[in-house]
Amino acid sequence: MKKNSTIFSLLLLAVFVLTGCYSNRQIGLLQERDGIPTYDSVPYVPYKLHINDEIVYRLITMDETISKAIAADQQMSSSQYATSYRIHSDGTVDIPFLPPIHLEGLTEKEAQDTLLAAFRQIIPDADVKLALYNKNFTVLGDLGSGQYRIYKERMTIFQALAMTGDVDNKGDRKHVRIVRPNGNEPPEVLEFDIRSKSIIDSKYYYIYPNDLIYVSREPGAFYKVPSYSGFIALITSSVSLLITVLNYIPNVNF
Repeated sequence: MKKNSTIFSLLLLAVFVLTGCYSNRQIGLLQERDGIPTYDSVPYVPYKLHINDEIVYRLITMDETISKAIAADQQMSSSQYATSYRIHSDGTVDIPFLPPIHLEGLTEKEAQDTLLAAFRQIIPDADVKLALYNKNFTVLGDLGSGQYRIYKERMTIFQALAMTGDVDNKGDRKHVRIVRPNGNEPPEVLEFDIRSKSIIDSKYYYIYPNDLIYVSREPGAFYKVPSYSGFIALITSSVSLLITVLNYIPNVNF
């Protein structure tokens, strides 16, 4: 009887250990198998400026008077940070020496060309370089919390997660969410399984400025340990404790 109880207890513990392990099927990326969703491939769409976005620009001209005037205006705001110009609620931005210019809904390249055309009306040899100032994304949940800089165009979800230190094993890879601003409309919430290989070139693949990436805790993560070595240590200590208890019980006098 004692032997059967010991064997049953060991089998029960083994089942618990095996079901409490993080396998490659659960956390591996770029998977192609049944049970993993498939996403359609869509063309990349460049980011378009929204209300409250901020831009920075550099004007290049041989006209020293204009150059010095603009430089002096920018230095008045801050000596440590670049001067940025916010897009107002009507979609326009106020640039020194120019009338309000409508930039909402334009890509960075289109906004640069628009600003260049406006400057060339008063400075024939003008050249302009424009960039989005608030080119950041935010992360929350089991991949850490913080704000990070988008350092390149077409930055992917994998590159973004690498900057944060990747998703913890306890993170729910099946339900990664991106909250994406949508101009004056309510934010768009994109939910996807990051383990799927078909995420490449899908609408979930690229990160845009002002995105918020959220990864929640996987249900049942409390009962799992990070690695097989941890499981081995757990089962070894548990078996030792079980054997000790079973050997001790017959010696107890009730």
